[in-house]
Amino acid sequence: MEQLLTVRRWRRYGADRLFVTQETGAPVGSVDLQSGEVVVDDPILEDRLRRAAQEYLRADVAELVLPVPATPGDDLGSADQAALEAWLGNDRDVVDADQARVERGSPLRARLERLAAEGWQVVHDVPLGRQGSLVAHLLLGPGGIFTIAEHRLTGHRVRLDGRVLEVDGQSVRYLRDARLEAQRTHALLVAAGCASITVRSIVVVQGELEVLGRQDPLAPTLVVPRHVVPAVFRAMPVALEPDRVAALATVARQRLTWAR
Repeated sequence: MEQLLTVRRWRRYGADRLFVTQETGAPVGSVDLQSGEVVVDDPILEDRLRRAAQEYLRADVAELVLPVPATPGDDLGSADQAALEAWLGNDRDVVDADQARVERGSPLRARLERLAAEGWQVVHDVPLGRQGSLVAHLLLGPGGIFTIAEHRLTGHRVRLDGRVLEVDGQSVRYLRDARLEAQRTHALLVAAGCASITVRSIVVVQGELEVLGRQDPLAPTLVVPRHVVPAVFRAMPVALEPDRVAALATVARQRLTWAR
């Protein structure tokens, strides 16, 4: 019997994504229509996910159901593959770094989710209150709780000097915004019953980052280049026990927590 994929569009809190599921409801993956980021839950169906996204956008419908071959190997033609990679990018190039195989150009979302095997949990697109603000990634794990914001600055000159972050010589407010985001996240988690917690913020830079001096690893806000994720979190000292991480993540995944 032919399997089916369902494509649905989700637009809320400033996000615009396509979510693809199997007919059983099992997730296949998603496509961020703003950044082109592709996240795959079932690698066997990656090519089909990419094609499904393209067919959905061509169809201009609210929901699209597509057949899938019962066996893998549904490769795209060379012309279609080139067109999709031009739109969505190609994250398959692999390099060897720190004796671990790391996807070159891998999106931040995928990098954070690699930490799951080591006791970390990540919640994406967290709405802060009812004003439309969104925390792109909330990471909870042995090293603590972090709000994470990414800035794509490839081709720009980015320099961190103490508490001042500059892009092409101009000061930007990324650090201030990140601190406020962490403070608001902390307040809402406390209001939901999470006592004795600390929420820190991480600014991830996609591009070359020059750091003058040395950052305090315990500072409320850290700035790191994307290529050190997830290694930077693995190196953090243990601050939360596994049971505590699980309990906090349960609260963080409840919609009511963020609707105050």
